[in-house]
Amino acid sequence: MITIGLTTWTEHGSLMGADQSRKLTLPEYSEFLPCVELDTPFYGIPRQSSFAKWAQETPEQFQFIVKANQVMTRHRDYQETGAPSVEAVFQQFKDNSQPLVEAGKLKTILLQFPPYFGVSRENILYLQQVRQFLPDLPLAVEFRNKTWYEEIYLKRTLNLLRQFAYSHVIVDEPQTPAGSVPYYPVATNDDLAVFRLHGRNFSGWANQDRNWRSQRTLYRYRESELQALVPDIQRLAATTKEICVIFNNNSGGDAAGNALTLKKLLGLEFTGLNPQQIDLF
Repeated sequence: MITIGLTTWTEHGSLMGADQSRKLTLPEYSEFLPCVELDTPFYGIPRQSSFAKWAQETPEQFQFIVKANQVMTRHRDYQETGAPSVEAVFQQFKDNSQPLVEAGKLKTILLQFPPYFGVSRENILYLQQVRQFLPDLPLAVEFRNKTWYEEIYLKRTLNLLRQFAYSHVIVDEPQTPAGSVPYYPVATNDDLAVFRLHGRNFSGWANQDRNWRSQRTLYRYRESELQALVPDIQRLAATTKEICVIFNNNSGGDAAGNALTLKKLLGLEFTGLNPQQIDLF
């Protein structure tokens, strides 16, 4: 099975034939695509009632990729947040997201580690600890430090992900001297592999000035670039239960159009979506 989704649901008015300023609701978004990446938990863990609301607003087969909180991925120290421990943050995340688990709508928890999270004994032990904190939940790992993919470590990196049942997040991003990892289309979990497409805006990705966050994903994939990804997606789909492709090139409103193009290239038709509303006027 191949699924396609976008990062957040509000920023994709073009799905409705509108411009980027048209803010979508979650029920509207779920008329078009079967999953979404939920980024807000990275900044602060939403209340359980919010997760329950999102579960209720979406069709039965709709699913969420939920981005782990910044404490969980070592972007921030737990003491800065007032939490008593790292384990307490994991427990709060687990407890609050339980409505998605109960509804069968948690596709995976996305652990996007920072660029300074490279290969080290400490970080390998931390990956083991994360699995101990969340032993029964689906987890996906996105590295942003290229040491994990260096020839000397690559085989052990993949074995590590397999050992702890982590889904490998396959990234497509600009290849800058620092802060980038290579495109490496290999699955490490029989249930799920994730392609996360950030765009190929080299200058926006490399120049981390005050406009970096708004510029780094400012990129529209050409159809030929998406077509080049199709063989790898299809190859992995033959041996993996699900391949989920997430478009994160949101800055210019390009993600939705690219997602629909890839859907067409793959010959996909998604079922179980919310019925599309017909505007008679």
